[in-house]
Amino acid sequence: MQVSVETTSELSRRVTVQVPEETIQEKVMARLQALARETRLDGFRPGKAPQHLIKRRYGQRIREEVLAELIQSSFYDAVKGENLKPVGGPDIKAQETAEGKGLAYEANFEVYPEFRLAPLDVLEVKKPVCLITDADVETVISRLRAQKKNWHSVDRAAQPGDRLTLGFEGRTEDGSFTDGKVETLAVILGSSEMIPGFEDKLVGAVAGQQLVFELPFPKTYGNPSLAGKNAEFSVNVVNIEEGSLPAVDGEFAKSYGIEDGDVERFLSEIRENMERELSHALHSKTKEAVMEALLANNVLTVPKVLVEQELHRMAHRYIEATKANSQSFDENAFKEQAGAAAKRRVTLGLILAELVRENHLEVDKKRVRENIEQLAMSFQQPEEAINWYYSQPEQLGHIETAVLEDQVVDLVLAKAKVSEQKLSFEELTRPASASEHD
Repeated sequence: MQVSVETTSELSRRVTVQVPEETIQEKVMARLQALARETRLDGFRPGKAPQHLIKRRYGQRIREEVLAELIQSSFYDAVKGENLKPVGGPDIKAQETAEGKGLAYEANFEVYPEFRLAPLDVLEVKKPVCLITDADVETVISRLRAQKKNWHSVDRAAQPGDRLTLGFEGRTEDGSFTDGKVETLAVILGSSEMIPGFEDKLVGAVAGQQLVFELPFPKTYGNPSLAGKNAEFSVNVVNIEEGSLPAVDGEFAKSYGIEDGDVERFLSEIRENMERELSHALHSKTKEAVMEALLANNVLTVPKVLVEQELHRMAHRYIEATKANSQSFDENAFKEQAGAAAKRRVTLGLILAELVRENHLEVDKKRVRENIEQLAMSFQQPEEAINWYYSQPEQLGHIETAVLEDQVVDLVLAKAKVSEQKLSFEELTRPASASEHD
């Protein structure tokens, strides 16, 4: 077998392989002989048919099978002999397969990048720190009160904070994206629940008024088929309501699950919930800071095929979501929008894999168990939930991956230059905007 390798780009390789006809004929003849012992032809006893008749009937099929297997095995031997690490399957182009000519083909593929990680002690990581204050608790209580607002209709122009009941239809150049008119949609002015500018257009409106206005969808809007497009909204203001906040008393506490209405216990549980939320947020933000430091200090070229695979996985989730909501999905627009995020994920994956390899990290089974037990606490039968996680390889694999990533974070924090970044509870727990998501 003859092998030649050509570098067509930084990560692209073209391997040309030639297999002599003798090798092919040996395998074909061996197959035909084995077939002859088992095949029965009319006029001959089982296993006694002449070899030339067996070859005439089955030779072409056997040769095609042998060639297919030789391409697979010879490609594996070729890349192993050349110490190449292919990413994904190769694009095979046969150049010669005719009988008597041997086998010649070329295989185009990408390889994993070779890179050296930056020393961990040069990384600079800002680790978030936070303490919950009484003011933070008051802010949360204010939000809970806002959720229980008492609403009553008013006969005046709409103001920020009012709740409006709307009927509306939205259209782009592609047609209606609301599938006709949406009835009785409740919108609180100033809540930023709608796209930027929508709620502002309603300030000063009165019940019974109809408005028509145009607004652009943000370029980072969650539905790629609408992202960046101009839309016309036809809105009918059905009702305007003003809200009043309830007092923090026993009835208020009961509305949030405190059966005996004990206000002090209610306030205590709020703080405990905030502490849990803070713990999760600190963990997430610390991990994010470590990942950003790794990306900033390790620049590498990533295989296009890996980015395409990641984009496919990301798109699949959106496709399933849009199907469930009977919405259209522009996969090309999504891939264009999400390309940078997919490349970032692939880059991080390669960096983390190299860190794991270099530092001989193995999944901490104890931490896996702790994570599963934590998840199981939300179930009525925790022990059954734990057994379920361990019986589901895919779910268990997700948890093990997360634990291994946490171990990498611990490793980086132990060696990097770490400084504290003081953040408020609000800053830590504020939902990320669409542009901040991967």
